[in-house]
Amino acid sequence: MGRLKSKNSYDLTEGAIWKQLVLFALPLLGSSLIQQLYNTVDLLFVGNCLSKNSYAAVGASSLIINCMVGFFTGMSVGSGVVISQAIGCRDKKATRDSVHTAVGLSLTGGVVLMLAGCIGAPYFLRWMGVEIAIMAEAVSYLRIYFLSLTSVITYNMASGIIRATGNSSVPMLTQLAGGIANVIADAVLIRNFPCVESAAWASMISQTLAAGMCLVYLMKQDGDCRLIWREVQIQKEILLRIIKIGVPAGFQNLVITLSNIFAQYHINSLGVDAISAYTTYFRVELLLYHPIIALGQAMTTFTGQNIGAGKPDRVKKGVKICICMGAFLNVATAIFLLLFGPQAFGLFTKDADVIECGMKIIRITFPFYWFYVILEVLADTIRGAGKALPPMIIILSSMCILRTALLFFIMGKWHEIQGIAVTYPISWGAAALCMLIYYLRKSWIEPGNRISAS
Repeated sequence: MGRLKSKNSYDLTEGAIWKQLVLFALPLLGSSLIQQLYNTVDLLFVGNCLSKNSYAAVGASSLIINCMVGFFTGMSVGSGVVISQAIGCRDKKATRDSVHTAVGLSLTGGVVLMLAGCIGAPYFLRWMGVEIAIMAEAVSYLRIYFLSLTSVITYNMASGIIRATGNSSVPMLTQLAGGIANVIADAVLIRNFPCVESAAWASMISQTLAAGMCLVYLMKQDGDCRLIWREVQIQKEILLRIIKIGVPAGFQNLVITLSNIFAQYHINSLGVDAISAYTTYFRVELLLYHPIIALGQAMTTFTGQNIGAGKPDRVKKGVKICICMGAFLNVATAIFLLLFGPQAFGLFTKDADVIECGMKIIRITFPFYWFYVILEVLADTIRGAGKALPPMIIILSSMCILRTALLFFIMGKWHEIQGIAVTYPISWGAAALCMLIYYLRKSWIEPGNRISAS
Protein backbone atom coordinates (compact mmCIF):
# COMPACT_ATOMS: atom_id res chain seq x y z
CA MET A 1 0.00 0.00 0.00
CA GLY A 2 1.41 3.35 -0.98
CA ARG A 3 2.27 5.78 1.77
CA LEU A 4 1.79 9.50 1.80
CA LYS A 5 4.50 11.66 3.26
CA SER A 6 2.97 11.73 6.74
CA LYS A 7 3.69 8.86 9.07
CA ASN A 8 0.71 6.49 9.49
CA SER A 9 -1.09 8.19 6.58
CA TYR A 10 -1.99 5.90 3.70
CA ASP A 11 -2.73 6.21 0.03
CA LEU A 12 -6.01 4.30 -0.08
CA THR A 13 -6.01 4.13 -3.87
CA GLU A 14 -3.59 1.19 -3.92
CA GLY A 15 -3.23 -2.11 -2.07
CA ALA A 16 -5.47 -4.76 -0.52
CA ILE A 17 -8.89 -3.18 0.03
CA TRP A 18 -10.02 -5.31 2.98
CA LYS A 19 -6.78 -4.72 4.84
CA GLN A 20 -6.91 -0.95 4.28
CA LEU A 21 -10.51 -0.73 5.44
CA VAL A 22 -9.87 -2.77 8.59
CA LEU A 23 -6.70 -0.86 9.54
CA PHE A 24 -8.40 2.47 8.92
CA ALA A 25 -11.67 1.54 10.68
CA LEU A 26 -10.15 0.16 13.90
CA PRO A 27 -8.89 3.56 15.18
CA LEU A 28 -12.24 5.06 14.16
CA LEU A 29 -13.95 2.45 16.33
CA GLY A 30 -11.60 3.37 19.16
CA SER A 31 -12.50 7.04 18.70
CA SER A 32 -16.22 6.23 18.88
CA LEU A 33 -15.80 4.30 22.12
CA ILE A 34 -13.69 7.09 23.64
CA GLN A 35 -16.28 9.66 22.54
CA GLN A 36 -19.01 7.64 24.25
CA LEU A 37 -17.05 7.68 27.50
CA TYR A 38 -16.16 11.34 27.00
CA ASN A 39 -19.84 12.35 26.80
CA THR A 40 -20.78 10.64 30.08
CA VAL A 41 -17.90 11.79 32.29
CA ASP A 42 -19.46 15.11 33.28
CA LEU A 43 -22.74 13.43 34.24
CA LEU A 44 -20.92 10.75 36.25
CA PHE A 45 -18.97 13.28 38.30
CA VAL A 46 -21.87 15.68 38.72
CA GLY A 47 -24.27 12.87 39.62
CA ASN A 48 -21.97 11.46 42.27
CA CYS A 49 -20.50 14.68 43.69
CA LEU A 50 -23.20 17.35 43.37
CA SER A 51 -26.94 17.67 43.94
CA LYS A 52 -29.85 16.14 42.03
CA ASN A 53 -30.65 19.57 40.61
CA SER A 54 -27.09 19.97 39.35
CA TYR A 55 -27.32 16.56 37.68
CA ALA A 56 -30.62 17.57 36.04
CA ALA A 57 -29.12 20.89 34.89
CA VAL A 58 -26.29 19.14 33.04
CA GLY A 59 -28.71 16.57 31.63
CA ALA A 60 -31.04 19.30 30.40
CA SER A 61 -28.21 20.77 28.35
CA SER A 62 -27.22 17.46 26.77
CA LEU A 63 -29.69 17.59 23.86
CA ILE A 64 -28.45 21.02 22.75
CA ILE A 65 -24.84 19.84 23.05
CA ASN A 66 -25.54 16.62 21.13
CA CYS A 67 -27.21 18.64 18.36
CA MET A 68 -24.19 20.94 18.07
CA VAL A 69 -21.63 18.13 18.10
CA GLY A 70 -23.65 16.15 15.55
CA PHE A 71 -23.94 19.10 13.21
CA PHE A 72 -20.24 19.95 13.27
CA THR A 73 -19.28 16.30 12.90
CA GLY A 74 -21.25 16.47 9.66
CA MET A 75 -19.44 19.64 8.62
CA SER A 76 -16.11 17.88 9.17
CA VAL A 77 -17.31 15.20 6.74
CA GLY A 78 -17.60 17.93 4.10
CA SER A 79 -14.03 19.14 4.57
CA GLY A 80 -12.76 15.57 4.73
CA VAL A 81 -14.38 14.61 1.41
CA VAL A 82 -13.08 17.72 -0.37
CA ILE A 83 -9.54 17.13 0.92
CA SER A 84 -9.52 13.36 0.32
CA GLN A 85 -10.64 13.87 -3.29
CA ALA A 86 -7.91 16.48 -3.80
CA ILE A 87 -5.37 14.05 -2.35
CA GLY A 88 -6.69 11.25 -4.57
CA CYS A 89 -6.23 13.25 -7.77
CA ARG A 90 -2.78 14.44 -6.59
CA ASP A 91 -3.82 18.10 -6.79
CA LYS A 92 -1.34 19.70 -4.40
CA LYS A 93 -2.71 23.23 -4.66
CA ALA A 94 -6.29 22.09 -4.07
CA THR A 95 -5.14 20.07 -1.06
CA ARG A 96 -3.29 23.01 0.50
CA ASP A 97 -6.12 25.46 -0.20
CA SER A 98 -8.74 23.06 1.18
CA VAL A 99 -6.79 22.47 4.40
CA HIS A 100 -6.38 26.18 5.08
CA THR A 101 -9.99 26.98 4.16
CA ALA A 102 -11.24 24.27 6.54
CA VAL A 103 -9.11 25.61 9.41
CA GLY A 104 -10.18 29.19 8.66
CA LEU A 105 -13.83 28.12 8.58
CA SER A 106 -13.57 26.32 11.93
CA LEU A 107 -11.97 29.28 13.70
CA THR A 108 -14.27 31.91 12.21
CA GLY A 109 -17.45 29.87 12.57
CA GLY A 110 -16.49 28.81 16.08
CA VAL A 111 -16.12 32.39 17.32
CA VAL A 112 -19.41 33.51 15.74
CA LEU A 113 -21.38 30.56 17.12
CA MET A 114 -19.69 30.84 20.49
CA LEU A 115 -20.95 34.41 20.88
CA ALA A 116 -24.43 33.51 19.60
CA GLY A 117 -24.61 30.55 21.97
CA CYS A 118 -23.53 32.49 25.05
CA ILE A 119 -26.22 35.08 24.37
CA GLY A 120 -28.91 32.59 23.35
CA ALA A 121 -28.35 29.89 26.04
CA PRO A 122 -31.29 30.91 28.29
CA TYR A 123 -33.62 31.20 25.29
CA PHE A 124 -32.67 27.69 24.05
CA LEU A 125 -33.34 26.21 27.48
CA ARG A 126 -36.68 27.99 27.88
CA TRP A 127 -37.72 26.71 24.45
CA MET A 128 -36.99 23.19 25.69
CA GLY A 129 -39.18 23.76 28.76
CA VAL A 130 -36.40 23.42 31.35
CA GLU A 131 -37.77 23.81 34.88
CA ILE A 132 -37.11 27.10 36.64
CA ALA A 133 -35.52 25.27 39.60
CA ILE A 134 -32.54 24.21 37.51
CA MET A 135 -32.52 27.03 34.94
CA ALA A 136 -29.72 29.10 36.52
CA GLU A 137 -27.30 26.16 36.74
CA ALA A 138 -28.24 24.93 33.25
CA VAL A 139 -27.58 28.39 31.76
CA SER A 140 -24.20 28.65 33.51
CA TYR A 141 -23.14 25.18 32.34
CA LEU A 142 -24.28 25.76 28.77
CA ARG A 143 -22.66 29.20 28.46
CA ILE A 144 -19.26 27.87 29.53
CA TYR A 145 -19.71 24.93 27.17
CA PHE A 146 -20.39 27.40 24.36
CA LEU A 147 -17.04 29.04 25.15
CA SER A 148 -15.42 25.77 24.11
CA LEU A 149 -17.34 25.65 20.82
CA THR A 150 -14.39 26.99 18.81
CA SER A 151 -12.30 24.11 20.15
CA VAL A 152 -15.04 21.57 19.40
CA ILE A 153 -15.39 22.76 15.80
CA THR A 154 -11.64 23.04 15.29
CA TYR A 155 -11.07 19.51 16.59
CA ASN A 156 -13.73 18.09 14.26
CA MET A 157 -12.34 19.95 11.25
CA ALA A 158 -8.68 19.16 12.02
CA SER A 159 -9.38 15.48 12.69
CA GLY A 160 -11.37 15.37 9.44
CA ILE A 161 -8.33 16.73 7.58
CA ILE A 162 -6.05 14.14 9.19
CA ARG A 163 -8.44 11.28 8.39
CA ALA A 164 -8.64 12.50 4.78
CA THR A 165 -4.93 11.69 4.42
CA GLY A 166 -5.65 8.09 5.40
CA ASN A 167 -4.61 8.53 9.04
CA SER A 168 -7.25 7.58 11.60
CA SER A 169 -4.83 6.87 14.48
CA VAL A 170 -3.88 10.46 15.36
CA PRO A 171 -7.50 11.67 15.82
CA MET A 172 -8.10 8.68 18.11
CA LEU A 173 -4.99 9.38 20.19
CA THR A 174 -5.76 13.09 20.53
CA GLN A 175 -9.30 12.25 21.57
CA LEU A 176 -7.93 9.77 24.11
CA ALA A 177 -5.67 12.47 25.52
CA GLY A 178 -8.62 14.84 25.71
CA GLY A 179 -10.75 12.19 27.42
CA ILE A 180 -8.09 11.52 30.07
CA ALA A 181 -7.70 15.28 30.62
CA ASN A 182 -11.48 15.55 31.03
CA VAL A 183 -11.54 12.92 33.77
CA ILE A 184 -8.63 14.53 35.62
CA ALA A 185 -10.03 18.05 35.28
CA ASP A 186 -13.48 16.93 36.47
CA ALA A 187 -11.97 15.19 39.50
CA VAL A 188 -9.81 18.19 40.47
CA LEU A 189 -12.23 21.02 39.72
CA ILE A 190 -15.44 19.49 41.10
CA ARG A 191 -13.65 18.39 44.26
CA ASN A 192 -12.26 21.87 44.90
CA PHE A 193 -15.09 23.91 43.36
CA PRO A 194 -18.27 21.81 43.71
CA CYS A 195 -20.58 23.32 41.09
CA VAL A 196 -21.76 22.57 37.53
CA GLU A 197 -19.49 25.31 36.16
CA SER A 198 -16.50 23.15 37.13
CA ALA A 199 -17.75 20.32 34.90
CA ALA A 200 -18.14 22.75 32.01
CA TRP A 201 -14.63 24.16 32.49
CA ALA A 202 -13.28 20.60 32.55
CA SER A 203 -14.90 19.96 29.16
CA MET A 204 -13.45 23.16 27.77
CA ILE A 205 -9.93 22.26 28.94
CA SER A 206 -10.07 18.77 27.45
CA GLN A 207 -11.58 19.86 24.12
CA THR A 208 -9.06 22.67 23.71
CA LEU A 209 -6.25 20.20 24.40
CA ALA A 210 -7.53 17.77 21.75
CA ALA A 211 -7.99 20.56 19.18
CA GLY A 212 -4.55 22.00 19.93
CA MET A 213 -2.86 18.61 19.50
CA CYS A 214 -4.50 18.12 16.10
CA LEU A 215 -3.41 21.59 14.94
CA VAL A 216 0.17 21.01 16.16
CA TYR A 217 0.22 17.70 14.28
CA LEU A 218 -0.86 19.45 11.07
CA MET A 219 1.77 22.18 11.59
CA LYS A 220 4.53 19.56 11.76
CA GLN A 221 3.60 17.75 8.54
CA ASP A 222 5.93 17.78 5.53
CA GLY A 223 3.30 17.13 2.84
CA ASP A 224 0.55 19.15 1.23
CA CYS A 225 -1.63 18.96 4.36
CA ARG A 226 0.84 20.98 6.41
CA LEU A 227 -0.81 23.87 8.27
CA ILE A 228 0.88 27.23 7.69
CA TRP A 229 -0.91 29.94 9.64
CA ARG A 230 -0.13 32.79 7.26
CA GLU A 231 -1.89 30.85 4.48
CA VAL A 232 -5.13 30.39 6.45
CA GLN A 233 -7.95 32.01 4.52
CA ILE A 234 -11.44 31.06 3.43
CA GLN A 235 -11.61 30.56 -0.32
CA LYS A 236 -15.17 30.94 -1.56
CA GLU A 237 -15.10 28.11 -4.12
CA ILE A 238 -13.74 25.57 -1.64
CA LEU A 239 -16.05 26.83 1.11
CA LEU A 240 -19.07 26.18 -1.12
CA ARG A 241 -17.86 22.61 -1.76
CA ILE A 242 -17.45 21.96 1.96
CA ILE A 243 -20.91 23.42 2.67
CA LYS A 244 -22.46 21.39 -0.16
CA ILE A 245 -21.46 18.15 1.58
CA GLY A 246 -21.13 19.23 5.21
CA VAL A 247 -24.45 21.02 5.72
CA PRO A 248 -26.65 18.09 4.56
CA ALA A 249 -24.59 15.67 6.68
CA GLY A 250 -24.71 17.98 9.70
CA PHE A 251 -28.41 18.76 9.28
CA GLN A 252 -29.12 15.04 9.06
CA ASN A 253 -27.36 14.41 12.39
CA LEU A 254 -29.17 17.33 13.99
CA VAL A 255 -32.67 16.33 12.86
CA ILE A 256 -32.18 12.66 13.80
CA THR A 257 -31.18 13.77 17.30
CA LEU A 258 -34.29 15.95 17.55
CA SER A 259 -36.50 13.17 16.16
CA ASN A 260 -35.48 10.95 19.06
CA ILE A 261 -37.61 13.21 21.23
CA PHE A 262 -40.72 11.71 19.60
CA ALA A 263 -39.56 8.17 20.35
CA GLN A 264 -38.78 9.17 23.94
CA TYR A 265 -42.30 10.60 24.26
CA HIS A 266 -43.79 7.17 23.52
CA ILE A 267 -41.23 5.38 25.67
CA ASN A 268 -42.11 7.63 28.61
CA SER A 269 -45.79 6.72 28.22
CA LEU A 270 -45.03 3.04 29.00
CA GLY A 271 -43.75 3.53 32.53
CA VAL A 272 -40.53 3.24 34.49
CA ASP A 273 -39.62 -0.30 33.43
CA ALA A 274 -39.87 0.62 29.73
CA ILE A 275 -37.84 3.81 30.23
CA SER A 276 -35.12 1.89 32.06
CA ALA A 277 -35.19 -0.92 29.49
CA TYR A 278 -34.75 1.44 26.54
CA THR A 279 -32.06 3.43 28.37
CA THR A 280 -30.14 0.18 28.87
CA TYR A 281 -30.93 -1.07 25.37
CA PHE A 282 -29.33 2.00 23.80
CA ARG A 283 -26.13 1.15 25.69
CA VAL A 284 -26.11 -2.53 24.75
CA GLU A 285 -26.88 -1.57 21.15
CA LEU A 286 -23.60 0.36 20.92
CA LEU A 287 -21.75 -2.97 20.50
CA LEU A 288 -23.50 -3.26 17.12
CA TYR A 289 -23.67 0.42 16.25
CA HIS A 290 -20.09 1.62 16.72
CA PRO A 291 -18.40 -0.90 14.35
CA ILE A 292 -20.90 0.03 11.62
CA ILE A 293 -20.20 3.74 12.04
CA ALA A 294 -16.44 3.10 11.92
CA LEU A 295 -16.74 1.14 8.66
CA GLY A 296 -18.95 3.86 7.18
CA GLN A 297 -16.45 6.58 8.08
CA ALA A 298 -13.67 4.49 6.57
CA MET A 299 -15.64 4.22 3.34
CA THR A 300 -16.05 8.01 3.17
CA THR A 301 -12.28 8.59 3.04
CA PHE A 302 -11.67 5.49 0.89
CA THR A 303 -14.27 6.67 -1.63
CA GLY A 304 -13.03 10.26 -1.62
CA GLN A 305 -9.46 9.29 -2.43
CA ASN A 306 -10.43 6.76 -5.09
CA ILE A 307 -12.99 9.01 -6.78
CA GLY A 308 -10.32 11.70 -6.85
CA ALA A 309 -7.92 9.22 -8.40
CA GLY A 310 -10.50 8.24 -11.04
CA LYS A 311 -10.95 4.67 -9.74
CA PRO A 312 -14.72 4.10 -9.42
CA ASP A 313 -14.38 0.32 -9.87
CA ARG A 314 -12.16 0.18 -6.79
CA VAL A 315 -14.88 2.03 -4.87
CA LYS A 316 -17.48 -0.54 -5.92
CA LYS A 317 -15.23 -3.39 -4.80
CA GLY A 318 -14.70 -1.59 -1.51
CA VAL A 319 -18.46 -1.30 -0.99
CA LYS A 320 -18.98 -5.05 -1.47
CA ILE A 321 -16.08 -5.94 0.83
CA CYS A 322 -17.17 -3.45 3.49
CA ILE A 323 -20.80 -4.63 3.50
CA CYS A 324 -19.72 -8.28 3.71
CA MET A 325 -17.30 -7.61 6.59
CA GLY A 326 -19.80 -5.43 8.41
CA ALA A 327 -22.71 -7.85 7.96
CA PHE A 328 -20.66 -10.83 9.16
CA LEU A 329 -19.45 -8.98 12.26
CA ASN A 330 -22.92 -7.57 12.91
CA VAL A 331 -24.75 -10.89 12.63
CA ALA A 332 -22.17 -12.65 14.83
CA THR A 333 -22.44 -9.94 17.51
CA ALA A 334 -26.25 -9.92 17.31
CA ILE A 335 -26.41 -13.71 17.81
CA PHE A 336 -24.05 -13.44 20.79
CA LEU A 337 -26.15 -10.69 22.38
CA LEU A 338 -29.40 -12.56 21.76
CA LEU A 339 -27.95 -15.63 23.49
CA PHE A 340 -26.43 -13.69 26.37
CA GLY A 341 -28.82 -10.74 26.47
CA PRO A 342 -29.76 -11.13 30.15
CA GLN A 343 -26.10 -10.99 31.10
CA ALA A 344 -25.50 -7.95 28.86
CA PHE A 345 -28.45 -6.06 30.36
CA GLY A 346 -27.38 -7.29 33.80
CA LEU A 347 -24.22 -5.21 33.53
CA PHE A 348 -26.39 -2.09 33.81
CA THR A 349 -29.36 -3.20 35.92
CA LYS A 350 -30.28 -6.03 38.27
CA ASP A 351 -34.03 -5.50 37.91
CA ALA A 352 -35.54 -8.67 36.39
CA ASP A 353 -38.53 -6.81 34.90
CA VAL A 354 -36.26 -4.30 33.15
CA ILE A 355 -34.08 -7.11 31.78
CA GLU A 356 -37.15 -8.94 30.44
CA CYS A 357 -38.36 -5.73 28.76
CA GLY A 358 -34.92 -5.30 27.23
CA MET A 359 -35.00 -8.82 25.82
CA LYS A 360 -38.37 -8.08 24.18
CA ILE A 361 -36.73 -5.15 22.40
CA ILE A 362 -33.60 -6.92 21.11
CA ARG A 363 -35.55 -9.97 19.90
CA ILE A 364 -37.27 -7.60 17.46
CA THR A 365 -34.42 -5.25 16.50
CA PHE A 366 -31.15 -7.22 16.57
CA PRO A 367 -32.06 -9.87 13.93
CA PHE A 368 -32.48 -7.02 11.42
CA TYR A 369 -29.60 -4.79 12.47
CA TRP A 370 -27.65 -5.82 9.35
CA PHE A 371 -29.99 -3.48 7.43
CA TYR A 372 -28.06 -0.69 9.14
CA VAL A 373 -24.79 -2.00 7.70
CA ILE A 374 -26.10 -1.61 4.15
CA LEU A 375 -27.61 1.78 4.94
CA GLU A 376 -24.50 3.26 6.55
CA VAL A 377 -21.90 1.90 4.12
CA LEU A 378 -23.85 3.05 1.04
CA ALA A 379 -24.69 6.45 2.55
CA ASP A 380 -21.06 7.17 3.48
CA THR A 381 -19.83 5.93 0.10
CA ILE A 382 -22.19 8.28 -1.74
CA ARG A 383 -21.13 11.17 0.53
CA GLY A 384 -17.49 10.34 -0.15
CA ALA A 385 -18.19 10.79 -3.85
CA GLY A 386 -19.41 14.32 -3.12
CA LYS A 387 -23.18 13.67 -3.14
CA ALA A 388 -24.45 14.45 0.36
CA LEU A 389 -28.01 15.60 -0.36
CA PRO A 390 -29.53 12.26 -1.55
CA PRO A 391 -28.39 10.30 1.56
CA MET A 392 -29.73 13.08 3.76
CA ILE A 393 -33.15 13.03 2.06
CA ILE A 394 -33.37 9.23 2.21
CA ILE A 395 -32.34 8.99 5.88
CA LEU A 396 -34.55 11.85 7.03
CA SER A 397 -37.53 10.46 5.11
CA SER A 398 -37.11 6.93 6.45
CA MET A 399 -35.63 7.31 9.91
CA CYS A 400 -37.38 10.53 10.92
CA ILE A 401 -40.63 11.03 9.01
CA LEU A 402 -41.52 7.35 8.46
CA ARG A 403 -40.45 6.27 11.95
CA THR A 404 -42.37 9.10 13.61
CA ALA A 405 -45.52 8.26 11.61
CA LEU A 406 -45.13 4.57 12.47
CA LEU A 407 -44.76 5.38 16.14
CA PHE A 408 -48.04 7.29 16.27
CA PHE A 409 -49.89 4.66 14.17
CA ILE A 410 -48.53 1.48 15.81
CA MET A 411 -48.64 2.79 19.38
CA GLY A 412 -52.29 3.72 18.82
CA LYS A 413 -53.02 0.07 18.00
CA TRP A 414 -50.35 -1.75 20.04
CA HIS A 415 -49.37 0.27 23.12
CA GLU A 416 -46.55 -2.04 24.19
CA ILE A 417 -42.79 -1.89 24.38
CA GLN A 418 -42.57 -4.06 21.24
CA GLY A 419 -44.65 -1.48 19.34
CA ILE A 420 -41.82 1.02 19.59
CA ALA A 421 -39.15 -1.60 18.85
CA VAL A 422 -40.74 -2.72 15.58
CA THR A 423 -40.47 0.79 14.08
CA TYR A 424 -36.68 0.57 14.09
CA PRO A 425 -36.08 -2.38 11.70
CA ILE A 426 -38.88 -1.11 9.42
CA SER A 427 -37.24 2.30 9.08
CA TRP A 428 -33.75 0.78 8.71
CA GLY A 429 -35.00 -1.54 5.97
CA ALA A 430 -36.80 1.23 4.12
CA ALA A 431 -33.73 3.49 4.25
CA ALA A 432 -31.39 0.66 3.17
CA LEU A 433 -33.64 -0.25 0.22
CA CYS A 434 -33.90 3.36 -0.97
CA MET A 435 -30.15 3.85 -0.57
CA LEU A 436 -29.47 0.66 -2.55
CA ILE A 437 -31.78 1.78 -5.37
CA TYR A 438 -30.01 5.15 -5.56
CA TYR A 439 -26.58 3.49 -5.39
CA LEU A 440 -27.38 1.13 -8.27
CA ARG A 441 -28.40 4.08 -10.47
CA LYS A 442 -24.67 5.03 -10.51
CA SER A 443 -25.38 8.72 -11.09
CA TRP A 444 -23.53 9.46 -7.84
CA ILE A 445 -20.28 8.16 -9.34
CA GLU A 446 -20.37 10.01 -12.67
CA PRO A 447 -17.19 12.02 -13.44
CA GLY A 448 -19.13 15.27 -13.27
CA ASN A 449 -19.75 14.70 -9.55
CA ARG A 450 -16.06 14.63 -8.68
CA ILE A 451 -14.93 17.58 -6.64
CA SER A 452 -11.82 19.23 -7.99
CA ALA A 453 -10.29 22.62 -7.49
CA SER A 454 -8.28 22.53 -10.65
